[in-house]
Amino acid sequence: MKSLIIYFSRADENYAVGYIDKGNTEYVAEFVQELTGADMFKVEPAVPYAADYRTCIEEAKQRIGNAPIKDKLTDISAYDTVFIMSPIYWGTYAPELETALEGLDFTGKTVRFICTHEGSGLSGMPADVKRMCKGANVDTKGLAIKGSQAKNSKKTVEEWL
Repeated sequence: MKSLIIYFSRADENYAVGYIDKGNTEYVAEFVQELTGADMFKVEPAVPYAADYRTCIEEAKQRIGNAPIKDKLTDISAYDTVFIMSPIYWGTYAPELETALEGLDFTGKTVRFICTHEGSGLSGMPADVKRMCKGANVDTKGLAIKGSQAKNSKKTVEEWL
């Protein structure tokens, strides 16, 4: 069984964490990769977000429904399981993640998801992942990890897997 991690993560200033060199979700994605051997695809915005948190979240709000990305996956047919991972922005995953998922064929795949957050839990991510991953068996018991605990979440991730 071959797995793929599709994730969005942002460094710079993060809520309740301060300025960081690596995004919280990236730490968690690396734990999933280490524990499963999955391939990784990092979703990156075509235009980087501002470094400060308040400006970033306003930019994210403006990008909902139109968030261009640098590179796009076009074929995930080699994978049985796809992990979708993102911080929670405006009640769901980052807008760039939606762009990355558009047009992919999830038929017959198992989809699992993880978010990082500072109090919103999974928010609308379960419904949005299910909507975007038509034909997949979506495990609706995702994992929500507080961003401030992401660096130390390996055991939590291992238990969830």
